[in-house]
Amino acid sequence: MSNNCFHCLESVPSGFSATVNIDGSEQPMCCIGCQTVAETIVSQGMTDYYKFRTVRAGKVQQLVPEQLAFITSYDNPDIQDEFISQTNDISEVLLTVEGITCAACAWLIEKQLLNIPAIKRVDVNTSTNRAMIQWDKERTPLSELIKSLMEIGYKAYPFQADIEASQKQLVAKAYIRRLGVAGLMTMQVMMFAFAMYFGMFSGMEENFEQYFRWISLILASPVILYSALPFLTNAINGLKAKQLNMDLPVSLAIFGAYIASSYATVMQVGEVYFESICMFTFLLLLGKYLEFRARLKASEFTANLQKLLPLTARTLDKDDQEHIIAAKKLKLNDRVLIKPGETIPADGVICSGTTTVDESMMTGEHLPVKKYIDHQVFAGTVNHDGVITIEINKIGQNTLLNQIIKLQHSALATRPKLVEITDKVAQWFVACLLVFASLTAIGWYQVDPAHAFWITIAVLVATCPCALSLAIPTALTCAVATLTRKGILIKQAHVLETLPQLTRVAFDKTGTLTQGRFSIDSVDLLVDSISKQQVLALAAQLESYSEHPIATAFNKYTPEQRHLYDINVHPGLGISGHDDNHHYAIGKSGWFDNSKCNAQATFYVDKQPVANFYFIDEVKDNAAPLIASLQAQGLTCHMLTGDASSAGQQIAQRLKLDSFKVGCLPQDKQSEVELWSKQNEIVAMVGDGVNDSPVFNSAHLSIAMDTGADISKNTADVVLLNSDLAAIEHLLIISKKTRRIIKQNLALSLLYNGSILPLAALGLVAPWMAVIGMSTSSIIVICNSLRLLKL
Repeated sequence: MSNNCFHCLESVPSGFSATVNIDGSEQPMCCIGCQTVAETIVSQGMTDYYKFRTVRAGKVQQLVPEQLAFITSYDNPDIQDEFISQTNDISEVLLTVEGITCAACAWLIEKQLLNIPAIKRVDVNTSTNRAMIQWDKERTPLSELIKSLMEIGYKAYPFQADIEASQKQLVAKAYIRRLGVAGLMTMQVMMFAFAMYFGMFSGMEENFEQYFRWISLILASPVILYSALPFLTNAINGLKAKQLNMDLPVSLAIFGAYIASSYATVMQVGEVYFESICMFTFLLLLGKYLEFRARLKASEFTANLQKLLPLTARTLDKDDQEHIIAAKKLKLNDRVLIKPGETIPADGVICSGTTTVDESMMTGEHLPVKKYIDHQVFAGTVNHDGVITIEINKIGQNTLLNQIIKLQHSALATRPKLVEITDKVAQWFVACLLVFASLTAIGWYQVDPAHAFWITIAVLVATCPCALSLAIPTALTCAVATLTRKGILIKQAHVLETLPQLTRVAFDKTGTLTQGRFSIDSVDLLVDSISKQQVLALAAQLESYSEHPIATAFNKYTPEQRHLYDINVHPGLGISGHDDNHHYAIGKSGWFDNSKCNAQATFYVDKQPVANFYFIDEVKDNAAPLIASLQAQGLTCHMLTGDASSAGQQIAQRLKLDSFKVGCLPQDKQSEVELWSKQNEIVAMVGDGVNDSPVFNSAHLSIAMDTGADISKNTADVVLLNSDLAAIEHLLIISKKTRRIIKQNLALSLLYNGSILPLAALGLVAPWMAVIGMSTSSIIVICNSLRLLKL
């Protein structure tokens, strides 16, 4: 029996004896922790983990009571507000999971968690060591999920931005350490190599030259065995996972040259090239480090959003006494005093004072926004010139800032089809490269055996398709960051691919093409049994439960005492309720019969029309320029509105739309878009109402205004945080620029690989030149993508 633990592969202590039956064989364990985990894996039917893992599992530590108590603290609702988001009955949390090393780990974690009935979905990202979990926390607390992971040897805790920042710092420090070792040793090895090249050791005994070879071997070893080790590790892990990655040809070149030179030194035959592989490793690491820094810059915007939140907040108690507390400890309904120049710590509603607020970090609009009592303000925005008191209505993951961060992470985590295609192309490219390098080695060995090895290495390195794999992800990351900065929130990865293909754009009217800030122009009473004041009061009560933009026109008529109940919203029709005597409703003209008129809303008592309402709603200033610009680009523009009045036709004529359809129910809008799709049209739908949610699901691309209903924003692919139609023009410009840059990146990478391959095969490219060429091509591609950050 082996003396190593079958689970973690560490030595079994003398005197300790424990085994677990795995696939019919008794396997040794080094401790109770590993034994418990292995038994759990076997009992859950997950022994395939041991077949597919590529590295050893971490050694398991038994949990002490203090650790168990700390994990249980994650079930505290006040603490959970910081990292759990809630959608209906489903909770979502992003966990950092320590110990993930390969695809087998991801498989094991998903299998373990999905055995819990409350779990709805698990997504494990092996590159970031994170797991996104959706589950019903009422059935199973978060602490049980974390303990479940610990049962199979993985330590997990809620992801936080500051932890991610510290991880990036560790990566940067690791690069610097490896670069430092490679640079220092390369200088020393180069010193001896130049001396030998220029005959400075001529006249000395051959033993001295051999002596300097040994010194070069000793100095080069830390460079290869430490600085270059990650390349070999990644290549081996890729092969175990049956994938050919970019590090494979690089590893073959570095370690092949090192072994060949070491053999030449020990056997005292042939030439050594320690200086070449040291410089090769140094330049390669330098290129990787510059690439890391460039990619870090591309994702900086999202990371910096979290840093906008202040550390402290100034709360007011019942006696209006101020108390300074940590912003993270704010609770719902807390009153917070915010002075000029201070950053707002959480989402809330102004309950006293007036001010202007800088919301540029979310909307991209640098002009200050006026805020009054009952106006919503958002965490991370800056109070300009007034003293205000706000009442907190959203905290933690529910704040708009954290929703933006979450959605942007989600959009970037989803891989577009084009990225998947280029990844597959890159893998085939590596396979073809290995075959071509082998043929080059065989061919040159017949012609010039002395140079065959180094020409092969040059081929392996020069044509490594690193730039090809970076061409699309870096461009998409930069584009998403730029759009977010301009107040355009991308929620789905396909958006930037779909936008340049659009042929039609359909708009809702109210709140989209128009301001959505209605005022009542006139009220036309149809019966004498009810007064205008009674109609306005009853209609205002109903509309106070609606999110439709027209509802705001009734705000000032809403009485303090409300007596209606059983309020029901009917999407596309209106809203209804009743008291002890009558049924009331307000909505579309002709709702309960066919007696339609051009009124924008009709009030009903017992399903009989008693009054018609007419409203004023101005067209947005930038609607006409946007429509003209879209039509100039070859797109047709259409309006689908639920408003049956003559206002829709007037606006369509004023904006010179290609077509319009009024009085649309939600299913009517959906049918129209589906009909266009059958005609091979690529359709974008722009809207903001509850009745736009179904059509959003049918459109190829859906764009929602932030001022609209929550359900439409949740369904949409894009949310315009500033509710500005001009942002659609920015969206199109940046998407087309992104497509051009992706094409440029692909062309640059393919042109480089296509041109360098024959040169390297003909022996015209030295290994050090190949390194510079490969690194330069990657950096050029990244820098080209970074241009998107300047739009």
